[in-house]
Amino acid sequence: MSHQDKREKKNRKKKTPIEEHLGRYDIRISGAGGQGIISTGMLLGEAISIGDGKNVSQSQSYGPEARGGATRADIIVSDGDIYFPECQEIDLLVAFTPEAYEKYSTAMKPDGIIVADKNAVNIMVGQAKVVTVPFIEIATKKFKRPIVANIIALGFISTFLGIVSQKSIKDAVEDRFASSSHLELNMKAIEEGFKLGREYKKKFS
Repeated sequence: MSHQDKREKKNRKKKTPIEEHLGRYDIRISGAGGQGIISTGMLLGEAISIGDGKNVSQSQSYGPEARGGATRADIIVSDGDIYFPECQEIDLLVAFTPEAYEKYSTAMKPDGIIVADKNAVNIMVGQAKVVTVPFIEIATKKFKRPIVANIIALGFISTFLGIVSQKSIKDAVEDRFASSSHLELNMKAIEEGFKLGREYKKKFS
């Protein structure tokens, strides 16, 4: 291989998972009520649609209890019109609880990926690739606020998978908390997620 060929190969931009899945990319975020699952889905959908300019549909399902019940948010990214806004076969599952992991891991596409909190995976289920990350532990120990685990996860999937740009997800978080006293906390959490994603990307590359 010539030096020019090597340079061209190096400079060739790697496709994101969404770009590789032409047509439709199904994302499900799931956990318990009170973990910010719905707001996580809304933030991700907003970042991909408004920030990255892609066609997106977002829907949610609440558990039987307002707090503590099973909750999920679906984000569909498509090149065309989206007629059914819920996941059919899941490309990416983000799971924060064992119940979420066990319930939805069997609905994954064969080449799908699961990003789960470290404590959500007790036994391996299904055939999808699983990456476990201590989101809740980091949020608790570093920020004293378990609730920001979802923001750390958003930063993580941005740099680890590249399904949303760092700028777009950062702008979405900043817009959401602009008038809140929790703005600084959430911006630090998203940066922590970016850093974590880069570390894991090197680890798995």
